[in-house]
Amino acid sequence: MRILARAVAFATLFLVAASAANAATVLRKYEYFTLNGRTAADLDRELYRRGPLLQRTGQRHPGMTKMRFVNRIKYGSDGKSCRVVDADITVHAQIYLPRWKQRRTANPDLAVVWDTLSADIKRHEESHISIARTAAGEMERRIRALPWRKDCAAMKADIDALTAKLMIEHDIAQVQFDKVEAINFDDRFGRLLTYRIIREFGKNP
Repeated sequence: MRILARAVAFATLFLVAASAANAATVLRKYEYFTLNGRTAADLDRELYRRGPLLQRTGQRHPGMTKMRFVNRIKYGSDGKSCRVVDADITVHAQIYLPRWKQRRTANPDLAVVWDTLSADIKRHEESHISIARTAAGEMERRIRALPWRKDCAAMKADIDALTAKLMIEHDIAQVQFDKVEAINFDDRFGRLLTYRIIREFGKNP
């Protein structure tokens, strides 16, 4: 059960468009992969066998989020110069999460561990989406604040350069989040499991 408890989703796959996207808006799509098993060892085996494959690491993970940033930029021109009229960035997120087929008939001890882990996996992936939403909002703000340029081609070049810079910052923030989550996993999971046991069974573990 120790191995299962540590099998949290630390990986997120980022598929980002070359151009930017809309921030206040996040479009989510959930996809579940089914696990079959009666023991912690069964679930470990299923997670590493059926979990989504992260191409960056070549390994399977208990959860994953693919994200794509799509932008809609409106320009205004007076014939002599060009400015940004509006910038909207939408984050398209596809979240892959595990679903245990035998959960309802499972041993109560294993069930509570699984419930704690699966909830933490989802929270982890949703946190990645929150980071992306914040980054998209910053992109919108910075793009709208760009000064006038002599023509819209020059403005587009500025937007592309700014977007590339901000996407690098976004990716760094995502990686840093994973590192902090990995370091704190044992303490966090222990607290979450204790809280759930007290809530469901009315006693300390």
